[in-house]
Amino acid sequence: MFTRIFRKPKKEATSVTTVNKLNETLKMLEKKENLLIKKAAAEVEKAKEFSSAKNKRAAIQCLKRKRLYEQQIEQLANFQLRIHDQMIMLEGAKATTETIDALRTGASAMKALQKSTKINDVDKTMDEINEQTENMKQIQELLSSPIGAAADFDEDELEAELEELEGAELEEQLLQPATITTAPAAQVRVPPGRKPTHPASVKRADEVDELAALQAELAL
Repeated sequence: MFTRIFRKPKKEATSVTTVNKLNETLKMLEKKENLLIKKAAAEVEKAKEFSSAKNKRAAIQCLKRKRLYEQQIEQLANFQLRIHDQMIMLEGAKATTETIDALRTGASAMKALQKSTKINDVDKTMDEINEQTENMKQIQELLSSPIGAAADFDEDELEAELEELEGAELEEQLLQPATITTAPAAQVRVPPGRKPTHPASVKRADEVDELAALQAELAL
């Protein structure tokens, strides 16, 4: 266990050191390349001067040195390309290693969880949940069922009685007479100079006559 703990930082330190070393080498090659480029340009200028001075041999020697510098520049460019390639591969390998370590850690955690959770325990827990759910349903049914005198009532008989009541009420509504609309009383024309006779006054006069006749009979 302790070996694993100390090995991992060592690998990380090695990869970081390698990347730093490659960067330093890359900078050194870039400096050499820039220097050779300047030297090649200087040889070109010298060749031009010798050519102007009609010194063909010296001018050709300058061009030869320029070619040598160019060959070295091309070689340094290839070195830099290889270093860039190495750095990319190293970064990719580092990312792959970190990914594998993360997956390995996740697998270990999953394995530990599976050890603490067994299939039999899950089945047992589900059975207990189903049992408790069924018990709760039974309890609710018992609480909702009628008790006492209400438990003896027959639901079918009550529904039949309700239908009879509804039928009787409907029949009673059908047998009620239609509402008679009273027509307005016709107006009676009264000749000029004569007061109209009101029905209420006529009725009262009849009652007075009947009362007088009844008193006369009693007096006899």
